Amino acid sequence: GINAEYGILSFFRRVELRNFQISKAKSTMPALEPHGGHGLTIRLFEGEERTKLKDEATHLESLTLSARQLCDIELIMNGGFSPLTGFMNKEDYESVVHDMKLKNGILWSIPITLDVTQQQIERSKLATGVRVALRDPEGNLIALLTVGDIWVPDKRVEAEKVFGSPDDELHPAVSYLFREAGTHYVGGQVDGYQLPVHYDYVELRRTPKELRKLFADNFFDRVVAFQTRNPMHRSHRELTLLAAKEAKANLLLHPVVGMTKPGDVDHFTRVRCYIEVLKHYPKDLATLSLLPLAMRMAGPKEAILHAIIRKNYGATHFIIGRDHAGPGDNKHGKPFYDPYEAQVLAEAHQAELGIKILKYQMVVYLADTQEYVQVDQVPEGSKPMNISGTELRRRLFKGIEIPEWFSYPGVVSILRQRHPARQKQGFTVFFTGLSGSGKSSIANALRDHLLQDGRRPVTLLDGDEIRHHLSSELGFSKEHRDLNIHRIGYVSSLITRSRGVSIVSAIAPYREARRRARDLVEREGSFIEIHVSTPLEVCEERDRKGLYRKVRQGLIKGFTGIDDPYEAPEKPEILIDTSHKSVLQCLHEIVLYLESEGYLAPESEH
Repeated sequence: GINAEYGILSFFRRVELRNFQISKAKSTMPALEPHGGHGLTIRLFEGEERTKLKDEATHLESLTLSARQLCDIELIMNGGFSPLTGFMNKEDYESVVHDMKLKNGILWSIPITLDVTQQQIERSKLATGVRVALRDPEGNLIALLTVGDIWVPDKRVEAEKVFGSPDDELHPAVSYLFREAGTHYVGGQVDGYQLPVHYDYVELRRTPKELRKLFADNFFDRVVAFQTRNPMHRSHRELTLLAAKEAKANLLLHPVVGMTKPGDVDHFTRVRCYIEVLKHYPKDLATLSLLPLAMRMAGPKEAILHAIIRKNYGATHFIIGRDHAGPGDNKHGKPFYDPYEAQVLAEAHQAELGIKILKYQMVVYLADTQEYVQVDQVPEGSKPMNISGTELRRRLFKGIEIPEWFSYPGVVSILRQRHPARQKQGFTVFFTGLSGSGKSSIANALRDHLLQDGRRPVTLLDGDEIRHHLSSELGFSKEHRDLNIHRIGYVSSLITRSRGVSIVSAIAPYREARRRARDLVEREGSFIEIHVSTPLEVCEERDRKGLYRKVRQGLIKGFTGIDDPYEAPEKPEILIDTSHKSVLQCLHEIVLYLESEGYLAPESEH
């Protein structure tokens, strides 16, 4: 099997390494030249020049970078994005979008851009030739940017050419383009003061220069890099061992710890899993280092970028497996990219990439022979075994056993700490509906029921109370209403992260604001939207607060359902009409849902 064969190979590699060290021989295979052929493009200043940057920054306007922009600028400054010297100007941007090359003809697959709003342009006085200080959200100086171009990109063209769809916002990068990215792009050279500050896993955050030195010091003349954004399990270990054997190389486990796909396991948990898996490799074979990349989930084109980055970090080989950097299904229910499309594109550009591409199919387990093989090598009559990501999450949520052939007990234990069974997780119940629909009454009843249950802390965020305590300065314009719901979503996400229950009762009339609240919460746990769909005429007849009467008298303007729209949820988890149901009947329906979905154990189980 793989393990026995590699044990022998590893032994002889260590003997070879020891002989190299004794003779002080140089590596027979020099490290690959960074992409572009002119060394690492490191944009970090030192000594007196660094001091001058700080002094200059005190007299400049500032621009605060987002989490994604901080990831990008870190790789620009440390050489991971060599040969880039800053954020792309318009000419490079358009060349990459249309031809997958920089304007000088060097292969590059994804635009690296600094997006800003018109307000930021005006506030920071951005214009061609202007210098601006780039800072993190805490105000720390990161770099100075000399503004080159400022332009309005055609985002539909970018989405179509780079990500494969002009408007399908189920793709995370397309969603970012249209929902989060600023209206303008700013290009220009970066002069780095310091890398973004990190306080976690500092010893594992090696720069390209540091990693290349580590490889040289240890005579690692061949290095296979493995990209991942998920926890590693047994099949991943076997695949990387297979690659190391094929290339006669050491391994670089190089997981992404910047921004990945929404809903992915957080990087703190994943790195603990990687450290655990590292214990199961032959001694001195594998090196773990973290990559501060903001993934675009761009499938084939992302694979090209990943290969370029790994070459810059000193790897000689790069693994591309099934569905590399795939974002999942599109709006038609089909994958955005074919499962092996990334391999095809990378192979087509092998010569330009320079780094050797290693292609593999999915690795599965054969119970009858107790070995791992690629799926296309399964013998006839054998039944391959695998557990999908969806099935793994189901087993974690429901506390079902995860077999050792799939993952190591230590890894499973770490995942269970982060993702306990649903009845121990936090979640948010979000009631939305017209004024007078019955939201607050049902929300209060649910709060009391859960407090009586006593197994989780419960917080009720009532729209009126939030307006009084948290959003007292806000009016009722669309902008202010959206900001109010954003605040509620943020607070709910903190409660959910702490494994409590957040119950929200708010009109929340706009779909987009509710979607953003859901996105905030679902980074930490589950979001259960309940549309209290009581008809307007029933709500107006109840009119407990007398608001509808004031609206009809012309005393209140912009009232939801009358002269301001209510955008009903399209796919709420629960739909309730209180016209012909009591509060207790509605409560019973909600509790049954929570029990059936595993958020609450049935009464008989506690």
